[in-house]
Amino acid sequence: MSDNQNLSGQVRAHQLTEEDAARIQAGFFAQVYGWMAVGLALTGGMALFAASSPALQQFIFGSRITFFGLIILELVIVGFLSARIFQWSLTQAKAAFVGYALLNGLTLSVIFLAYTASSIASTFFTTAIMFGVMSAFGYFTKSDLSGWGKLLSMAVIGLFIALLVNMFWANSVLNLLISFAGVIIFTALAAYDTQKLKQIAFIGVTEGEEVSYKASILGALTLYLDFINLFLFLLRFTGSRR
Repeated sequence: MSDNQNLSGQVRAHQLTEEDAARIQAGFFAQVYGWMAVGLALTGGMALFAASSPALQQFIFGSRITFFGLIILELVIVGFLSARIFQWSLTQAKAAFVGYALLNGLTLSVIFLAYTASSIASTFFTTAIMFGVMSAFGYFTKSDLSGWGKLLSMAVIGLFIALLVNMFWANSVLNLLISFAGVIIFTALAAYDTQKLKQIAFIGVTEGEEVSYKASILGALTLYLDFINLFLFLLRFTGSRR
């Protein structure tokens, strides 16, 4: 989505009544959260299925090439979906989102081998509460959170650099700090990204219903990634290993 599209939506939004603006945003977020819920359900279902299948486990984790190949494919799908969604058909956009959610479920099946089912369930519940509270804050707050953007972007980059370093260093103290930092960063991102999506909600006013629907899928992907990363860092921080 171009900056001009976003800007045109915001300009037109200023011409709407407060009731119309609230209705448009509510409808847009119903689509965003709906697609996000679909993505999480597909990922969780696939992860459970893969964890219970010795053949799939052998396929995914039997070779580092296969596992890291799946990770790279996930990154490619996210990159193309983020960059090209408005050039794709709506069917292609939906298929890419669903495909990514299922593929992510395959790689995330490892958590069922590493952590107890009870800790996964309790962590998911905790994540849902934290994400819900922060997303609601981002939606309803009158404060401008746009200033968080650059800081959070740099924090995410630093976080994943630290993760790569600790893959080789394997320092338990650093691992604890990384997990704590990850929880803080992705909790903040839930609020920041939600508020950013409130502005994008008006794109349908000028660009049409199909563009708005694609924007909702992209928004769902953004919040889905925030949720998944928050869940994973919480699990690293509080999960009980087998």
